[in-house]
Formats: sequence, C-alpha cells, structure tokens
Amino acid sequence: MPEYRILLTGASSGIGMKIASLLAVRGWEVWGIGRDFSKTDRTLLRAPHFHSVSCDLLIKEERDAALRMIRAMAAKEGGINVLINNAGAAWYGLHENVSPESISAMVRTNLEVPMILTGSFLRDFKRDGGTVINIASVTGEEYASPHGAAYGATKAGLLSFGRSIFEEARKCGVRVTTVMPDMTDTELYRHADFACDPDEGAHLLPETVAEAVLYVLSQPDGVVVPEIMLRPQLRRIRKKS
Repeated sequence: MPEYRILLTGASSGIGMKIASLLAVRGWEVWGIGRDFSKTDRTLLRAPHFHSVSCDLLIKEERDAALRMIRAMAAKEGGINVLINNAGAAWYGLHENVSPESISAMVRTNLEVPMILTGSFLRDFKRDGGTVINIASVTGEEYASPHGAAYGATKAGLLSFGRSIFEEARKCGVRVTTVMPDMTDTELYRHADFACDPDEGAHLLPETVAEAVLYVLSQPDGVVVPEIMLRPQLRRIRKKS
C-alpha cells in the first residue's frame, strides 16, 4: 500500500476526528485542520503521525499560512498526496428562516473551500499522483432536501465538482472520490430542530464513514471508487423538544 501524506479538514471532531485516528494509526502522516482542538480526543492529539493545525479556513490569511506550513512540513516526506475535504457546516429549517450569514457559511465551508484546496494541490497531484476525497452527503444526490435546501445544494455542488475534477484529471493518475453519508451521529445537527434517532440502525457512526475513506485509500493502483453512498437501515429522525 502506498505511503500517504494526508491533508484533512474538519479534523477536530466528528467524522474528521475518526478519519484522522484511523489513518494516523497506520503510520500515515496526517495534517488535520480544525478551528478548535480543545475537545479533540487526547489520544489522537498525542499520536506521533497526527499534526493538528488550528485554522479558520474561511479566513484567507489563516488558510494561506496553514497551507504554507503544511507544504513545508510534508515536503520532507515527499509532499501531500491525499486531500480529504471533510469540513462542513449546516443550518436547517424552512429556507426563509435561514439567515444570509448561515447560507454564506455553508456555501463557503462546504463548497468554496474544497474547490480552493483542490485547486491548490491539483498540479502536484497531476504530476506525482494523488487522491482527492470529498465528504458530501446523501442530500447532494437526492432530488429534494426540504428543511435543508441550502445545505443540500452545497453538497450537490460538491458532488458535481468531484465528478468533473475526476474526468479532468483521471488521465494524469488522479483519483477522486465523493463519500455521501446519510444521517451520522455527530454535532452537525446542532442548528436543527431534529437529531439522529438513537435506535441502532437509524443512524450511521462516524467510524463507519472513516472506514469508507480507508476503503478508498486501500484500493490498488489503477482502481478508483468514484462515489460511495452510506445509509442506515432505518429512515427515522428524532424531533428535538
């Protein structure tokens, strides 16, 4: 299996934290970007192959400084060859009740930042080989996402972006995968009037999404898994009181 040097966004909690733990324990160097690592698993923060990078990706100056630092560190090992666009933001409700600020945060976090980061590394990946993994959502594939119209639109955009970049870059050996989880037991729904149903089989665990990422990276040279959709057996939510 190749030696991977990974840049992962949204690494401080939820799905990103589980991805970081699963990949770093294999000896792969993981540079994990997050805004706040104060609640991150201490075991991960002490892992020798995990490097936490505090950064608000929506602030250009912070993002550019973080990328320069990560590139310099990774260059000693051969450079970043995997980009995992995992950071996400979500606000739910009737669209007229979602503030312009919330809409902007979703568009920028879920779509603009992955586009910028992918563009930043694509020349290197085309030259040396590389993998882009986008963590999207089933709402990006479904025909409608009521009470999540803006969020679903950003994830549909990310899915479309991943498909297009794969067709652009596949002849250069670049692999692109979009992972589309359904409801996952994370803090993503903190700005919603619903949450995951607690029953087993009614939600996914972050570890399951992380295993899908590992599956993508475990494929032999020449094999690409363009898209993975993950769903719980049951389709249920829990209304918050």
